[in-house]
Amino acid sequence: MNAHTPTTTSSLRPVRTAARCATVTLALAGIAWGVRAIWEVRLALAGVPASGPPDQGNGQHRPLTALEDSYHLVGSLGDVAVVLCAIAFLMWLFRVRDNAQIRSGRPPQLAWPWVYLGWIIPIVNLWMPRGIVADVHRAIAPGERLPRAVNWWWGLWLVAFWCGAGLAVSESRDDTINRAYTGVKWLLAGDAATVAAAVAGIFVVRAITDAQQRRVNG
Repeated sequence: MNAHTPTTTSSLRPVRTAARCATVTLALAGIAWGVRAIWEVRLALAGVPASGPPDQGNGQHRPLTALEDSYHLVGSLGDVAVVLCAIAFLMWLFRVRDNAQIRSGRPPQLAWPWVYLGWIIPIVNLWMPRGIVADVHRAIAPGERLPRAVNWWWGLWLVAFWCGAGLAVSESRDDTINRAYTGVKWLLAGDAATVAAAVAGIFVVRAITDAQQRRVNG
């Protein structure tokens, strides 16, 4: 095994740049969701306009107020940040996953399409992404305890999903505005959990990257 270590190490894919990109975009996504929360508080304080919610029912929509229109803009910018974050995080995950396979000499427990599909298939997306990250860590640092940040990251993500972030994926932004008018507490709980999950995600990226780097340098 020692005779092959130089060749194995030289075949590892660089991961530091991918880790920095993932970290930066996670921070941007967290900031974007924090700004979204501020706008939801503003909507809640303003209250439902005399003309009623944006979605009037039966397919009828009234013109948006200036505040509602600005929330649409804030939400769209947040969506862009989340897409960039997802791309950067998956690129990083693929790299550390490939390197983990090279270092351990064994294939990952799940085939590569699940790195994508695990996030979008219902029920499966409640556990598989965490499992993929945990599998990478086991391959990189066998015998070491899984970093606590992984469990914090995934637990906070699940809280965000159930409190509001997950619901927001399947509803229109006008529906979200109406929820801000009528029940902002759950939205804000989801926003807070999303921001916290983004911060925990930064620690996950750093912990996994550092563990891999220690094995390379060692």
